[in-house]
Amino acid sequence: MKKKILMAPFAALLALAPLSAQEPEKKEYPSPNAIVDAAPADDWTSIAASDLLVMDLASDAKGEARRVIIQLIPPPFSQGWVGNIRKLAAAKFWDGTSINRVQDNYVVQWGDAGYDNPESGETEQKALPDDLVEVPESEYDVHMHMEEKIHLSHNLQLESPADAYASWGYFDQGWPIASDTVSKWPVHCYGAVGVGRNLSPDTGSGAELYTVIGHAPRHLDRNIAVVGRIIEGMEHLSSLPRGKGQLGFYADASKRVPIQSIRIGSNLPPEDQPKFEYLSTVSGTFFEYADARANRRDPFFIKPAGGADICNIPVPVRRVMTK
Repeated sequence: MKKKILMAPFAALLALAPLSAQEPEKKEYPSPNAIVDAAPADDWTSIAASDLLVMDLASDAKGEARRVIIQLIPPPFSQGWVGNIRKLAAAKFWDGTSINRVQDNYVVQWGDAGYDNPESGETEQKALPDDLVEVPESEYDVHMHMEEKIHLSHNLQLESPADAYASWGYFDQGWPIASDTVSKWPVHCYGAVGVGRNLSPDTGSGAELYTVIGHAPRHLDRNIAVVGRIIEGMEHLSSLPRGKGQLGFYADASKRVPIQSIRIGSNLPPEDQPKFEYLSTVSGTFFEYADARANRRDPFFIKPAGGADICNIPVPVRRVMTK
């Protein structure tokens, strides 16, 4: 029996529900969170510390530490930029930089305050490491092999609805992905991390990064590189005061949040290395969870929506607690 990845038609769900001609049987449905909480251990996949970017911000006004964890996207997506980000972290490039832009319902951006910010008052930019690569625009998406095309054209059109910005939306290695009959690419959902750039053909080095804090700006897909996603500490970014300058940049330098350091997780001391895992997107639990997100039938809801945008099915990620 095929499982629906993104949407199960409401009529089909009704057909599966047991009904009695005398008295309808009322079935209780678990919430998406309850489904995730009940997932067996084998349905979770570890995230290597080497694939995590740890950003420590200056403490808040109450003296509380602020740490943000970013998971870097795996091959084959955006690997030129991800390679640059690893080099930048190793060179400690971001130490002493800041969060410079907070645009409401859009993005938070960090890096060198003098980058593409006419109101910053900065006249010089921080030197970049010498070994960064220039990534071509062709790497915004990945061409698919014939086997993948056959799989998509045969299976996904039976199981998935058309995405508003692509032929299909689905999940690959735990990441939301869009595709057509030629290529596939990562998408800009809430919490996605992308690379700031100037006008084409510039694609950005990876030194300027941003994360989505509003409605998914899918029009950016294949126009700006998606290199990761926030998996912990999003509240330290989404709650920041909005910038009053152009595009949400802070015109007042005192509003910028200092960045103490950004490191690859595996380069931290062993006791400080973050440990996370995500719910495998090929597991039975994930299919059940995705269906529940698309068709809420737990007690609060009256009418199931009958579908969900791919960004409305966030892949569950959890911290692994150590003793």
